[in-house]
Amino acid sequence: MLKGKKLAVIGVGKLGEALITGLLKEGNLQAQDISGSVCHEASLERVKNKLSIAVTLDNKKIASDADVILLAVKPQNMDSVLGQIKDVIDSKKLVISVAASVSTAYVEQRLNQSVAVVRAMPNTPCVMNAGMTGICSGTHSSAEQMALAKEIFDCVGKTVLIDESLMDGLTALSASGPAYLYVVIESLAEAGVKLGISRETSTLLAAQTMYGAARMVLESNAHPALLKDMVTTPAGCTIDGLMELEEGKLRVTLIKAVVKAAQRARELIS
Repeated sequence: MLKGKKLAVIGVGKLGEALITGLLKEGNLQAQDISGSVCHEASLERVKNKLSIAVTLDNKKIASDADVILLAVKPQNMDSVLGQIKDVIDSKKLVISVAASVSTAYVEQRLNQSVAVVRAMPNTPCVMNAGMTGICSGTHSSAEQMALAKEIFDCVGKTVLIDESLMDGLTALSASGPAYLYVVIESLAEAGVKLGISRETSTLLAAQTMYGAARMVLESNAHPALLKDMVTTPAGCTIDGLMELEEGKLRVTLIKAVVKAAQRARELIS
């Protein structure tokens, strides 16, 4: 569906770079089909040399020429950017926002158009083509436009369609989630160091173990509790470790972390 479309990425930072790289790698778009904008002149050469796309400081110009506009800007900058481009947005264009906590209604109201808006929340592993993105539809987005948005984010990982009322929860779970898991990896690696294993080897053991466990969940389609039970043999060492985790309230602490992050996500844009 992307073939023949013109894509403008407003705010080519790390996420914008990841998405563009994924699209080019998958062959959905060619470099000449993509344009980007940056905030600072110093970034122009960096983006041009790395991605070989047209890049500018002029948000309005690239939005005018594009079929799909991807807004990869910070939430606090969204109002200003929408003000810059609203005069060149019409009902034929698809606008995709990846700004945390910015609702589709917020974008629609500031564009003053019956414009198709999709809200997306990717996470940082997109840069490794292992991302997780949730997308939801605005008031005027068609099923075809939602499929087009999904095609974009499928290039850098997996994508789920979700109701907008659940987007703050998704933000707290999958967008903030890597930070929680890095703490888990770091803690497991510290335990390895405590037991005499080198830090480098401990980190590899912890990270590869988490990677393998995640693949088991994704590819087996088994419930995590069932997979946990497969590792936990009677009177073995794993059950003792699990008992320590339960005593330390790891399970409830992780749940509370996600709930707290979701509450904060709702406060980012008032």
